[in-house]
Amino acid sequence: MRSSDILIVDDEVGIRDLLSEILQDEGHTVTVAENADTARQLRQQTRPAMVLLDIWMPDCDGITLLKEWAKSGQLTMPVVMMSGHASIDTAVEATKIGALDFLEKPISLQKLLSTVDRALKYGQMQAASNLSLDKLGNGPVIKELNLQLERAAKIQAPVLLTGESGSPFELVARYFHKSNTPWVEPSKIEQITDAPVELLQKANGGILYVGDIAQYSKTVQQGIGFMLSKAERYHVRLVCACSQPLQDMLTDPNQDSKLLNTLSSLMVSIPPLRNQMDDIVFLVDQIVTELAESQKIPVVKFSTAALNALRQYDWPGNLAQLRSVVKSLALTAEKSDVDADAVATILSQFTLSQPTEMVGGFNFDLPLRELREELERRYFEYHIAQEGHNMSRVAQKVGLERTHLYRKLKQLGIQFSRRQSEGK
Repeated sequence: MRSSDILIVDDEVGIRDLLSEILQDEGHTVTVAENADTARQLRQQTRPAMVLLDIWMPDCDGITLLKEWAKSGQLTMPVVMMSGHASIDTAVEATKIGALDFLEKPISLQKLLSTVDRALKYGQMQAASNLSLDKLGNGPVIKELNLQLERAAKIQAPVLLTGESGSPFELVARYFHKSNTPWVEPSKIEQITDAPVELLQKANGGILYVGDIAQYSKTVQQGIGFMLSKAERYHVRLVCACSQPLQDMLTDPNQDSKLLNTLSSLMVSIPPLRNQMDDIVFLVDQIVTELAESQKIPVVKFSTAALNALRQYDWPGNLAQLRSVVKSLALTAEKSDVDADAVATILSQFTLSQPTEMVGGFNFDLPLRELREELERRYFEYHIAQEGHNMSRVAQKVGLERTHLYRKLKQLGIQFSRRQSEGK
């Protein structure tokens, strides 16, 4: 997905196809997910412009998925819930978590289009309000970040933005974008391996932002490496992000160390939010003001004790988590006031459990299904790397018919280029 995509999440194929057809006829780009797991993978790769999310799905209900996105700091796009038999309480709960609106099935054409239009405009307003680095604060760590960016901007080389999950990677990446030049993101992750030259052509003279490389398979990372080798020919500057410690990735056989070494020549480190506690009050005021303007609600006032509670929290989800928390508090505040108890209640939902024990590189506290999938994922990625991405040899090595292999890789979320592998 690129940032202009609409993501439709619904387990009923008829509804997915109907909504997709209607929205594509209106000129929108649409991506679909048949369940929450697929939606998670797509959201992990990039941020859609908006999401139409069904509440009742067999593997995981939409409310639970919405909560996951909110807690992980990924609820940075407008989400509209859909259901044919949800109660008013469910709709209210979704709104409190952060959903923008609610559509009752069957959805009328006029209601669908007007709701989608409002959600996209709201998302654009949010994006526009996020483009200035001044909005990150004015403390010492942000001033240092600005100095790093100024130095990096003078060097003609690809840029690697490092930071923790929930860091404002895209906002910082846009620092390198000059007006009246292209800003390009892959519409689908597969484009990186299947159509790299097309991406470079679209970004000619501008920025190609490929997102968080820590979330990609080794095959996709190698595709980024190929684009790096051709970027100068198209006068394109590649900007990448990385939410995992670089040293850990360099020693991981499932990561492309060549790409990491190339990108490490010009890195910009985004500070974690816990290092800029003096900016918390500024950031909260800014978020509240933006909400009041976009949601047409009164400006919410945080008590001194509430602000102190926010300043004392360590924000593992960084700025994305802060935005999610403040938005939830603002939308559910009584009499437009937020006190320390309200802050404590919502932050208690993010309390971390005891550290999990890793045995042989695996987390044995995971459910059996998830642990088995992780083992299978590492197994197939290992053999793909060993066979140089020749899928015919991989199929022989693992003892699977090629069609079955492709289906298995897709289920595990392992990216590969069928066209590339068949050509070898």
